[in-house]
Amino acid sequence: MASDEGDDPYLWLEDLDGDDAARWVRERNAETVAALTGDETFTGLRSEIRQVFDSDERIPYPGWCGDGFYYGFWQDAAHPRGVWRRTTPDQYRRPEPEWDVLLDVDELAAREGENWVWSEVHRLRPGHQRVLISLSRGGADAVVVREFDLHRRAFVADGFEVPEAKSSVCWIDADHIYVATDFGPGSLTTSGHPRIVKRWRRGTTLSEAEVVYEGQAEDTEVSARHDPTPGFRRDFVLRGLDFYRSENYLLTSAGELVRIPVPEDADWNVHREWLVIRLRSPWTVDGVTHPAGALLATRFDAFLAGAREMTVLFRPDARTALSYHSWTRNHLILATIVDVRSRLEVLTPGDTGWQRAPLAGVPEHAHSFVLDTDPDHGDDFLLVSEGFLQPRTLRLGQVRGPVETLKREPAFFDADGLAVRQFFATSADGTRVPYFVVGDPDATAGPALLVGYGGFEISQTPHYSGTIGRAWLARGGTYAVANIRGGGEYGPAWHRAALRENRPRAYEDFAAVAVDLVTRGITTPGQLGIMGGSNGGLLTGVMLTRYPELFGAVVSHVPLLDMRRYHRLLAGASWMAEYGDPDRETDWTYLREYSPYHNVRDGRPYPPLLLATSTRDDRVHPGHARKMAARLREHGYDVSYYENVEGGHGAATNNEQRAFFWALTLEFLWRRLTGPAHPAVPRQQSSADAGQPAPVEGRA
Repeated sequence: MASDEGDDPYLWLEDLDGDDAARWVRERNAETVAALTGDETFTGLRSEIRQVFDSDERIPYPGWCGDGFYYGFWQDAAHPRGVWRRTTPDQYRRPEPEWDVLLDVDELAAREGENWVWSEVHRLRPGHQRVLISLSRGGADAVVVREFDLHRRAFVADGFEVPEAKSSVCWIDADHIYVATDFGPGSLTTSGHPRIVKRWRRGTTLSEAEVVYEGQAEDTEVSARHDPTPGFRRDFVLRGLDFYRSENYLLTSAGELVRIPVPEDADWNVHREWLVIRLRSPWTVDGVTHPAGALLATRFDAFLAGAREMTVLFRPDARTALSYHSWTRNHLILATIVDVRSRLEVLTPGDTGWQRAPLAGVPEHAHSFVLDTDPDHGDDFLLVSEGFLQPRTLRLGQVRGPVETLKREPAFFDADGLAVRQFFATSADGTRVPYFVVGDPDATAGPALLVGYGGFEISQTPHYSGTIGRAWLARGGTYAVANIRGGGEYGPAWHRAALRENRPRAYEDFAAVAVDLVTRGITTPGQLGIMGGSNGGLLTGVMLTRYPELFGAVVSHVPLLDMRRYHRLLAGASWMAEYGDPDRETDWTYLREYSPYHNVRDGRPYPPLLLATSTRDDRVHPGHARKMAARLREHGYDVSYYENVEGGHGAATNNEQRAFFWALTLEFLWRRLTGPAHPAVPRQQSSADAGQPAPVEGRA
């Protein structure tokens, strides 16, 4: 097989819009669509999924801007591209709030003749009358940034506008912003992100903006941000050295950069007088060594002046890891997971130290997370609770105050007779690997879908999916989620155990879960399908080539697959801290051992594979999936390929595309795992349709 790019016969498929590559994509799409979408089963499946995505009974998740309104972005059948809107808290409490539409993206796209997709919004604080809206073409990471006036509900003529690029922006005041973007040749890093950040003054051109900081081409990116908190106004500059390491500076009013001496691989944030530091590796301070995964607090000004008095807010143990933390005005909400089960606490600084208490209003049998807080103005928080069989509930709480239920989502599938169980598989090196199983606990071995990720310290926690419920569980399938190494389920050590040359530990973990599912009689190898996206797509690609006998079907969404060239494609160079540098012989030696594209062999029992990606994915290049499909076809294997012409890294931009994408995926899996007979999806009736309150199911 090819060992380097010079021997790669399918490099031409990396040409995104080349005629030959585009023709190849059209042909593969036509084959896959014809094979999977031409009957009533698929049509019914897509309709059931679309109903979930378009349902008016979904929770319209709000966020605070600081001006007394709830803001949110919403997509449905009438607004496929979506509307950005707001309402008052009192209106939001009503079953059908009156929403004030600020921007209709469908109308904007039609008026301007652009394929606009909503990305994000940056608000001016205080004042809140101006925002910077980011819009992408076709769902790409690259965005156009435009200033918008909330009072006039219109873009600002001659306002701040940044051309299409992978940019970062931040308000300084009403007449200045920080902007890091593509300023022309030499202004980007090797991973395609900004290398230069500037201060831009209203009324001047972008080329006239003042340089604040320049990083190196080998950095991941640079950015700047302004903290407008009264009494604590500060400016910061971040230089990303790699995906996990950075240099951080306080930018003084005189333009001096003062290094913030936290460890390069630590996460940190400043809230008023406090500096909070989350460690990824052990850190010795004044003779005390704090472990990886710990959370520390100190006073920011004193720390810059040389003081090193630290308060330990969280210390991990073998079963417990820090997930995240969120500030309110006067309190810190700490989110941890214990064997992948959430726990929320409130920490309050005071004259006698930090006080600790459970967060009120958190249900016991659910996975809960803080959706938003309003740290400028008070101690309110928005809390979402859900489970694999438990629809989401949104609560509004106040630390040390009342908690009220704002919205409940209906049940989008019938969970009667289903249960959630947690098991532990034993990996090749003896490590216990947790995983969840959702389905009928009394069923005989049948079709099962196993998903996983295993990278970038990202945890796979319990979640409610109407799509999986309607299109998989309702058909009698079992759903499983593997919490393999490489994720953050047990903190930095769990992630580091599968980093770089240790990446195969994640694959061994996933294989162990697959074997355990069969050993417990939940499924059989021929009835076990797997699915993953992005780094999870790499995971399933490795499973295909390394453990083919364990599975009956494989799906890889927007995957990395060519580990020889990943760092040369789009944002790939920024992930070398995770995977390694293929240009270094020592790194390529271990990457080559599992790179799916380089391990396709004749005569192997590869299960059927579906590769699905997007032409507009400017994060993971669609060339990975294209080339893998071509190589497998060359060897005569059963491979289906689908590439959406838009959608970015999410592979879809609207609910119609999302429904098609998921129906294609789940129909492929069901057909391959159950044989020629594939029963129609039963019509699902939500609790709201039946006129009954939504059930709240605890996890088994």
